Amino acid sequence: MSLIIKDLKVKVEGKEILRGVNLEVKPGEVVAIMGPNGSGKSTLAYSLAGKPDYAVKGEVRLDGLDMLRLKPDERAKNGLFLGWQQPVAVKGVTVEQLLRAAIVNCRNAACERTGQVDRCVKLTEFKQWLNHEAGLLKIEAKQLKRSVNVGFSGGERKRLEMLQLIGLMPKYAVLDEIDSGLDIDALKLVAEGIKRVKRQNPKMGIMLITHYRRILDYINPDKVVVMKEGRIVKSGGRQLVEKLEQEGYEGIE
Repeated sequence: MSLIIKDLKVKVEGKEILRGVNLEVKPGEVVAIMGPNGSGKSTLAYSLAGKPDYAVKGEVRLDGLDMLRLKPDERAKNGLFLGWQQPVAVKGVTVEQLLRAAIVNCRNAACERTGQVDRCVKLTEFKQWLNHEAGLLKIEAKQLKRSVNVGFSGGERKRLEMLQLIGLMPKYAVLDEIDSGLDIDALKLVAEGIKRVKRQNPKMGIMLITHYRRILDYINPDKVVVMKEGRIVKSGGRQLVEKLEQEGYEGIE
């Protein structure tokens, strides 16, 4: 059981962006994906989530399930989470409403459908959880009553992404530059959130997309891969991050 990507090729508006990506993320594994701008990292993330205007060929399987045949919401229901590089604003839906719908309504409907009523979440339990986790991420109570990401800073949006990740507990999380635009304090909060959700859900696999090593100073990856021009050109361990820091991407082939 793994998230397996085989020979993934993607065209966007007729232009080939991914040129045959092969990658496996095992349960519990953290895989860091690094690479210069325009290498296809975000295209990979959106392809996995099911962005509708992408022309996709190849194979993506989540624990054996053919993901490319599923709509975006079906992929999410089967355990795939995408943390957006630039989270969108949603007017008229508060943060609390969004999380309650996902964590209480959807989970309870699924539990009742599968006969796992004991896993259902009570509203009082949800509110206790929300206040506790939001507090750890330094998300103020008044922000939970605001429309999703409306008027939020970049760091606030990224912390809200982490709150959603912690609440949804997916099988696999694709975090697209979750560290971009964060100051050092916000970066530490986000990194602590990732480590906390890993402790709570140790079997969750994570694909951590980033340009820089700074988040990897807090999150130790099991594997590091480098993308260039739509392909994975290098794979290794932590030492590969050190090499990139010293030599940059130009020397990686």
